[in-house]
Amino acid sequence: MNRIDAPGTPARAWREWPGLRTLPELDVSRWRNAAIVAAHPDDEILGVGGLLAMLDVPVTLIAVTDGEGSHPDLPEEQIAAVRRAETEAALAEVRARLGRGADVHRLGFPDGGIRDERLTPVLTELLGGFDACLATWEADAHRDHEAVGRSALAAGATAGVEVLRFPIWAWHWAMPGDPRLPWDDAVRVTLTADAAASKRAAIDCFTSQLGTILPPAIVEHFRRGEEVLFR
Repeated sequence: MNRIDAPGTPARAWREWPGLRTLPELDVSRWRNAAIVAAHPDDEILGVGGLLAMLDVPVTLIAVTDGEGSHPDLPEEQIAAVRRAETEAALAEVRARLGRGADVHRLGFPDGGIRDERLTPVLTELLGGFDACLATWEADAHRDHEAVGRSALAAGATAGVEVLRFPIWAWHWAMPGDPRLPWDDAVRVTLTADAAASKRAAIDCFTSQLGTILPPAIVEHFRRGEEVLFR
């Protein structure tokens, strides 16, 4: 069983695995725009923050939840406001070098309660006109991530939009070469030094998550010089 609360694979193991370096590079040359569907604030930065820093086309973030469930001991609206502000700051970091912002479309779905049957029709309407959609992976071992991935795939098939999914928690629970990951459908984004630096700065914007929800060993997975998506 995939577990995100069990001891995981260290980032060093992924850095040293030559399999990542043999993945084909993602070709974005034909993209005129892109949508990113994030289950929670920070998913878009952890998964594809470096790509966002390099993607010189209009980008729209579809924020499915505001991440209000990350601190059960605090008022949900207080946490939601903090996480919305962190997202804005992080997007500014990764888009600043390009002189481009990112539109944000907030859906307000409940954190921890995303349902395919509600989300899919919403995404089907929103994705029309986009060349590409990037979303959390449908087998990431987090129910919200998985619901977003499934819904994005279904909506993209109806809207005629290419959908690529990025893993988040899989870097923790999977192992290099793990057969549970679809490596034959994987593509790589090699980050420039500037993009990698922008991503690191953007991750640091999520102060409400760092050290608790995202301890240093987890964050280290997202400070590598490449990102991976599944077609």
